[in-house]
Amino acid sequence: MVLNDWDKLRIFHAAAESGSFTHAAEKLNMSQSAVSRQISALEESLGLKLFIRHARGLVLTEVGEQLFGTAHRMTFDLQNVQSQISESQDVPAGPLIVTTTVGIGSTWLASRVHEFVTLYPTIQLEIKLTDSDLDLAMREADVAIRLHQPSQSEMIQRKLFTVHFHIYASRAYLDKFGTPKTVEDLADHRIIAFGEPAPSFLGDINYLEALCGSEHNPRRADLRVNAIAGMVQACKAGVGIAMITDYAVSDEDGLVRILDQVDLPAYETYFVYPPALKNSKRVAVFRDFLVESARKWSF
Repeated sequence: MVLNDWDKLRIFHAAAESGSFTHAAEKLNMSQSAVSRQISALEESLGLKLFIRHARGLVLTEVGEQLFGTAHRMTFDLQNVQSQISESQDVPAGPLIVTTTVGIGSTWLASRVHEFVTLYPTIQLEIKLTDSDLDLAMREADVAIRLHQPSQSEMIQRKLFTVHFHIYASRAYLDKFGTPKTVEDLADHRIIAFGEPAPSFLGDINYLEALCGSEHNPRRADLRVNAIAGMVQACKAGVGIAMITDYAVSDEDGLVRILDQVDLPAYETYFVYPPALKNSKRVAVFRDFLVESARKWSF
């Protein structure tokens, strides 16, 4: 039961990550039958089942989950060493896994990554969008763009910008229902809010509901959407009024900012990475790219 065959572990890791032998085979440039044989041989050597096989794909057993965690860290460390060897030649190269929120990743970051990958073609960029914090210390991603300071004090951080909220409505909606001039006027309007559950670090994302209601009579939104981009689309369609982050709205959306006199929540945004990557050229050039992009961004 000694795990001394890295090739089998590499194939196991690809299968677990892909969720199927077919996808793992494509990723590894192997046949599906070869992947299946290697996994079966690994299971036989361990005397344990690593996968539950069914028509829709593969599900890790409890032992498989434990082995996957170890194999994932080994894969990350090996990729890190390979990248360090490449970078020793003064060329930032290798994989770079970036995690950030769905909102920032699908708007602000997505509109800028083309420039980065053009500048650094030897870096294989992967972006993981999730409103949950992936664990950088556990190698779930290399770096993160977060709307809050890291809870782990050892993480290296660099402030990028402040995310501001504004209140928007479409011109068609305002023409039909009128433009609210005060917070009190919002009681007569339809409200779009972020769907539950909202991320814990975005506790004020539905502040507009609080503005429209009272402590004893809270206002419930007329529509909830659990994605900022969805809120923008609903607002454009004239469904109602929404409080939306500045990075998610562009001039092309045709939305009208209203009630600018109202003080709304704001969130500081940080670039975060672990101390183990403080000398990585990949991280350094991506950090500098983000800092420069943030500096140019007018909001």
